[in-house]
Amino acid sequence: MTGERRKARELTLQALYEIDLTAHASDRVMARAIEENGLTPEGADFARELLEGVIGNREKIDEQIRHFATAWPLDQMSIVDRNILRLAIYELLHNNKVPVKVAINEAVELAKSFGADSSPRFINGVLSSISNLASR
Repeated sequence: MTGERRKARELTLQALYEIDLTAHASDRVMARAIEENGLTPEGADFARELLEGVIGNREKIDEQIRHFATAWPLDQMSIVDRNILRLAIYELLHNNKVPVKVAINEAVELAKSFGADSSPRFINGVLSSISNLASR
C-alpha cells in the first residue's frame, strides 16, 4: 500500500496544482486524475481524502505556511512548493494518520520529483519547523 499511497499523494499534488492554477472544480479534477492513472479503490479513496482535507483546511494551512515561510509570500512561492506544503501540513496537523517523519519524507520526495533543485531543502526546513513546534 506504501507505493499506492505515494502515487495517491502525487495525484493529489497534481490536482492541487491544476486547481490552484486554473480554479477547476476539485471533484472533477480528481475524478479525471484517478481515471487516467488507474489507482486502486483504496488509493483513490486516500487521494480524495487528501484533496478534500487540503481544500477544507486551506485557510488554516496557508496561515501555517505564512507563519513558517516568512521569507516567501504565499503568492510568490512556486505553485509546486506551495501545494506540497499544503498537502504535507494537512497530513502533519489535520490528518494525523501517518508519523511526522513519514509525512515530511513524502513531501521531500515530492519536491525532488516535481520541484526545483532548492525545493527539497525548502520543504524540509518549513515542515521541520512546523513539526518541532507541534511536538512541544
